[in-house]
Amino acid sequence: MDTKLKKNKSKRKVSIDLIAILIMIVLWACAFPSDYYLHPRTIDFIQYFLLSTVVCLIVGKVLFHFNYSPKQREFWRGSALVYYVHLWKGRIKDRTITLSILIIFVLTAIAGICGWKVATSFYRRDTVWLILYVVLYVLLVIPYIMSRFSRFVKIVNGTKQIAEGNIQYTIQETGKDALSRLAGYINNMKLGYQSALDNQIKSERLKTELITNVSHDLKTPLTSIINYVDLLKKEELQSEKAQSYVQVLDRKSLRLKILIEDLFEVSKMTSGAIELDIETIDVATLLKQAIAEFSSNVGDASLEIREKIAQSPIYADLDGNKIWRVFENLIDNAKKYSLPGTRIYIYLDEDTDKVSFKIQNTAVYEIDFAAEELFERFKRVDESRQTEGSGLGLAIVKSIVELHRGDIKIEINGDQFNVIINLPKYSLVAG
Repeated sequence: MDTKLKKNKSKRKVSIDLIAILIMIVLWACAFPSDYYLHPRTIDFIQYFLLSTVVCLIVGKVLFHFNYSPKQREFWRGSALVYYVHLWKGRIKDRTITLSILIIFVLTAIAGICGWKVATSFYRRDTVWLILYVVLYVLLVIPYIMSRFSRFVKIVNGTKQIAEGNIQYTIQETGKDALSRLAGYINNMKLGYQSALDNQIKSERLKTELITNVSHDLKTPLTSIINYVDLLKKEELQSEKAQSYVQVLDRKSLRLKILIEDLFEVSKMTSGAIELDIETIDVATLLKQAIAEFSSNVGDASLEIREKIAQSPIYADLDGNKIWRVFENLIDNAKKYSLPGTRIYIYLDEDTDKVSFKIQNTAVYEIDFAAEELFERFKRVDESRQTEGSGLGLAIVKSIVELHRGDIKIEINGDQFNVIINLPKYSLVAG
């Protein structure tokens, strides 16, 4: 709309309504000099007659144009009034800015009225000053205020674009006034933020590559250690102490293997270097299998699992192996950090376009930090690290959920620890 208005204004140098005002001023000026020679009533009659004539001519022109012109809408598109109305609707949407403009208009109008009153106290022809003020107000004050506020609104909208994450947006700088300097400062801040963001992304990429490379390099010697430990386990060792050493080596090497695999996997997910094998799966059956597999281990901790699955089957387009890993990590996490003798509740339900999963347990440790920190790598509830674990379980879960375009959150209510996951039923990613 703004482009069309600008084109119309470029075709017509002076808008139709301003032309009408100028015609009235010229006609009035022609009649004004006779004020010194004619009776005041005669002067008033001439002025009102001329003004009425101009108004009638303009109204007649408009009616004629709208009756016979094939392009009726083009007639008023070049009007300054129409231009200001579109400018108001298209750019000035903020209530605070709108109120500021109205206040400025009211104050300038009051100032003009006061000036008009003062002028008429010295000069009896108050119509002269009234018309002069109206003309100056329409030709100078309104365009100036609207142009200044239009630039201000552009800066506000541009700042909003940048704040919403569109750091490629650049606010136009015109002139050398305070508004132009403000736009320049905001653009410079954006460039500084973009540079810092690029450096952070580069640093994260290098860190991920380092972790991936180190994890990969550790796999080969660790595999050799595990294989030799297996050979030692098959040997008939005479010393009980040697047998216990082998058992410790076996347990620690397997734990180190899991840690390296988790670290390698979370690094790949964070960098986006992983593809999902999307297929239609029965989420309810998959969850029941995960619960059945881990129920025996959970029983050793004097814990009880209560599943509340709304219905079965529940179908969704997901990566079955990755979702299994989600269930595996969350159930294992609940087993490790639940208060002995309590229950673990697992819920599964579906909606029109999503599958909702929730696991709830009573925490054995007090959580005195923000729940979102648990999604960070190597962050653990057990700060003393007496409980086995890599501290990567929830980080992996979050990465898998986000790869599926789902959402995950943690809610803590006293000792109650809840993990809530929503997954889309229909794939939003390419398989």
